[in-house]
Amino acid sequence: MKMVGEMVAVARTAKGLTQKELGKLVGLTEESVASIEQGRRPLMPDVAEVMDRELGLPGILTVAAHKMPQIDVVPPWAEPLINLEQRAQAVSSYENQVVPGLLQTQAYAEAVFQSRIPLYSADDLAAQTAARLDRQSSLHRPQPMLASFVIWGPVLRCPLGGRDVLHEQLRHLLACSRLPGVTIQVLPLARTAHPALDGPFVLLETAEHEHIAYVESQRGSLVVSHLDEVSILAQRYAMLRTQALNPEETRDLLDQLLGDP
Repeated sequence: MKMVGEMVAVARTAKGLTQKELGKLVGLTEESVASIEQGRRPLMPDVAEVMDRELGLPGILTVAAHKMPQIDVVPPWAEPLINLEQRAQAVSSYENQVVPGLLQTQAYAEAVFQSRIPLYSADDLAAQTAARLDRQSSLHRPQPMLASFVIWGPVLRCPLGGRDVLHEQLRHLLACSRLPGVTIQVLPLARTAHPALDGPFVLLETAEHEHIAYVESQRGSLVVSHLDEVSILAQRYAMLRTQALNPEETRDLLDQLLGDP
């Protein structure tokens, strides 16, 4: 992946293009192009074909992409969520254990993966963290995706990775809450009713207006497409948003937790 990434970077530079300019030509964000060039993201064959054409290469990147060894950086059960995120025009995510992956800092993501049993090797830990950060490019598209997050209050007080890591993560949540299309709400611990005691879930809407739900367990996942089942989770999410603090109140809470005036 690093070798192919360097090939992309050399060809792009020779053509006098920036990462952002190449991204526009091939339908990727600047961050995604950077991830490919740094070897953190595989070059997919369809993208490679477009790059060959735009960079004036005789099929070199296409051949490399087709010959790329398969690696399983992401657990198989999590792949459906990542694939759905990449083509979703709207995401609604409820989380009660950790900060949602799309909103995690590098240090917080590392702390999440360091908590995993059995333990990751240093290389695996780095690969998992890089893959998680790469997913976050979906929040920085030229055409913003609508992304709503409801986070249960205890998550913001759990010092995963230490107080400094948590402090940085809270500041990052504040910054993310101001991104175009992003809404973050906290469900306070003091609420006497909870519509989602069965655990976290994600609702997604594709560009084709398909409504899909994703539910993950300890060692597996479930993609839900049956409209009746998706509707039940949509109703739960609507109730979560009703009971949660609104976005302005959530930012006030984050300021309080950070000790800012």
